[in-house]
Amino acid sequence: MKRLNTVLKEDGVDTDLILLIRTILATSKEIAFRVSQGELAGVLGSTLNENIQGEVQKKLDVIANQLLKDILLDDSSVRTVASEEEDHAVGGHPEGKFIVAFDPLDGSSNIDVNGQIGTIFTIYLARDDVAFDSDEQFSQPGVNQVCAGYVLYGPSSLLVMSTGGPTRCYTLDSTHGGYLLTNKQLSVPQQSREFAVNMANYRYWDEPTQVYFDKLLYTCESFEKSSMRWNAAMVGDVHRILCRGGLFLYPQDKRSGNENGKIRLLYEANPLALLVENAGGKATSRGARILDIAPTSLHQRVPVALGSNEPVEFYNGTMN
Repeated sequence: MKRLNTVLKEDGVDTDLILLIRTILATSKEIAFRVSQGELAGVLGSTLNENIQGEVQKKLDVIANQLLKDILLDDSSVRTVASEEEDHAVGGHPEGKFIVAFDPLDGSSNIDVNGQIGTIFTIYLARDDVAFDSDEQFSQPGVNQVCAGYVLYGPSSLLVMSTGGPTRCYTLDSTHGGYLLTNKQLSVPQQSREFAVNMANYRYWDEPTQVYFDKLLYTCESFEKSSMRWNAAMVGDVHRILCRGGLFLYPQDKRSGNENGKIRLLYEANPLALLVENAGGKATSRGARILDIAPTSLHQRVPVALGSNEPVEFYNGTMN
């Protein structure tokens, strides 16, 4: 099995970008260790604080966020960082080449029940036309990403990443402390009967979304024997889809504040959309390509439908 560094060099990835990726992954190993220790390390439970999203922060959320922020701001190649847990972008080195955004622990509601969680990250080239510490550094469409990936913490710690080419999967070798290539090219099946969605929100969805699920579950023979898989962590649900196909859906709904759903464009939708597209799948928001969306704010939310081509297109067709 090839080491991560070897694969990146063979892919022709810029040396500075390789070094930055290694910086991020060094922190992921520390987070993986903290996750594996759980209650033994005193990292379970909630804090008394809320993040910018209005969500109560878990202790491990705060720890992972600080670990990533500290190590990235210490890297001279990083001009700016943005975190789902922070109100605004944080300036690093004014001459840095890259900007980095991350969700330190996606699925943090699963922490206390030993469920799936993961770290999502994305890297762009820095902008020279705005201040180095400005939120505007991240006003770039997802198609501009030079790297996107996530680390899924579970029975094994997996890195799924693309630097513009294939979406590859690596496994953390705890013996040697490095990520080894275990799937050189993930490929999303074009058809699948699996779907990931929070069906408890059915009552809040608009009529077209309700009609879609009425067809899927009760009337459409082409979707007979469909099955639901829901981890309450987008990173875990999308990983399943990258491996087995299916549809991940988080639509807008009628509740105040959920008019655009709950998925953050910068921290979740864009990086996972890049991974899905580069594995042969489709990633959309209200029928449009996610990676072409022009951001309007650092914590912008968008409805999401991504995964295998057939169910994504079927869903989008129902919306029209």
